[in-house]
Amino acid sequence: MSGAREGILNRSRIAPAQSADTRLDAYRRISRRYITAGDQGVAARLELFTQRLHDYEAMVYRCQEHEISSTVAQALKSRGKRGLLIPPGIERAWLPDQFVFLPDETFTYEQLDQSQGVLTACAVAIAVTGTIILQHTAGAGRRALTLIPDYHLCIVFANQIAETVPEGFRQLEHVANSPLTMISGPSATSDIEMTRVKGVHGPRVLDVIVVAENG
Repeated sequence: MSGAREGILNRSRIAPAQSADTRLDAYRRISRRYITAGDQGVAARLELFTQRLHDYEAMVYRCQEHEISSTVAQALKSRGKRGLLIPPGIERAWLPDQFVFLPDETFTYEQLDQSQGVLTACAVAIAVTGTIILQHTAGAGRRALTLIPDYHLCIVFANQIAETVPEGFRQLEHVANSPLTMISGPSATSDIEMTRVKGVHGPRVLDVIVVAENG
């Protein structure tokens, strides 16, 4: 009996090592011809990004740079907003006069939650996934400002939109040590019964203004 026992134990010791070697060899043989750069022009990238945002049920506005302020006003009127919170470094030229914009300086989490929403810039966007990446500096504010309010209006310039994920991350290399938040549509989750609930991990409503390149 002891001989049989030793045989089983010996085989159990050998098998994991052999299995690990086999898995490692198989992993090394995997083809890695990943797509690391896109081939679409600016217009096509913009269209793909817009399509992805629509898939996520985000509202998309498109304008020229000189129309940002009036487009912000259009977005707020359509949502019945009287004003928004803003990060301290937002471009003042983007803010229409007929609304109230309050810089986020000392707002508590409760006050952020009770606000009408937030307006921010972005760092990079990725067309193929419809992802907006926020760098938490003066233009996008602290992370709480973009996660707690129920409504987020984000301004994305066409030259910030990369086609693929690797291209998007390469554009972020210069801010690799900065806090980042990635948004792919309004926040939503599903429970075990597949009941979809919005606004759990961030804004329930996302509007995006895509600003075309001049010319």
